[in-house]
Amino acid sequence: MKKKNIFCVIAAVISCTAIFCSCGAASEKAESSETAVVSETSAVTEAESISDVDLTNGASSLFECADGWCNGSMFNVTWRKENCTFENGRMQLIIDKDKKDGSVPYSGAEYRSKEFYGCGRYEVRMKAIKNDGVVSSFFTYTGPSDSNPWDEIDIEILGKDTTKVQFNYFTDGKGNHEYLYDLGFDASEDFHDYAFEWHKDKIVWFVDGKEAYTAAESIPVTPGKIMMNAWCGTGVDSWLNAFDDSKMPLTAEYEKISFTPFDE
Repeated sequence: MKKKNIFCVIAAVISCTAIFCSCGAASEKAESSETAVVSETSAVTEAESISDVDLTNGASSLFECADGWCNGSMFNVTWRKENCTFENGRMQLIIDKDKKDGSVPYSGAEYRSKEFYGCGRYEVRMKAIKNDGVVSSFFTYTGPSDSNPWDEIDIEILGKDTTKVQFNYFTDGKGNHEYLYDLGFDASEDFHDYAFEWHKDKIVWFVDGKEAYTAAESIPVTPGKIMMNAWCGTGVDSWLNAFDDSKMPLTAEYEKISFTPFDE
């Protein structure tokens, strides 16, 4: 398969969480854990705003965890709510061996907003996983699962080379906009700020406040949910490298999320 087609297929399934597979019942009780598992009842609700989601305070009432299904295709994880934890003033999205009866061997984590957001500035402070075969991400997505066109804007750090970040976007299902940016640091060693500004006529990505890349062709128009996830792949070695499962659990960490709307 040509490289551009591989990227298209990969990105197509990254966010299409409506594609469910037999990965165990979502109603299964979470197993006991030494870490603090996210729960709806523990969410911070007082005076909470999407403009400043401070994950050092714990779970947010504006977000929820995917639980009990997998995206299929190259996703080699089942999303498990218990893989999203909050401790030491940070949120952890964890890749591990799946402890439940699923059709894939590993579990991953995805944290997503309950509401949809459009043009504006999206920002995250995070530390990525360094490990062959994995992705740590921050993105917006909507699609057929929401009865919408598939529109998406991505920030993806590939564990095979955490000195780079991949920017990408899709408009009504049309992609092939991947761009690799050299960070000048290792994204797995410390927390850094990653952001994008979604305008009607362009998308501008930023790293630690510095403008990194601009796209101005066929920009998405449909409001989407704010998402982040950590997962390992299968069958996509040319993109991610073969998954190395010798060091699990693997953890991506997040400290804050923000969205500031634009009047456009």
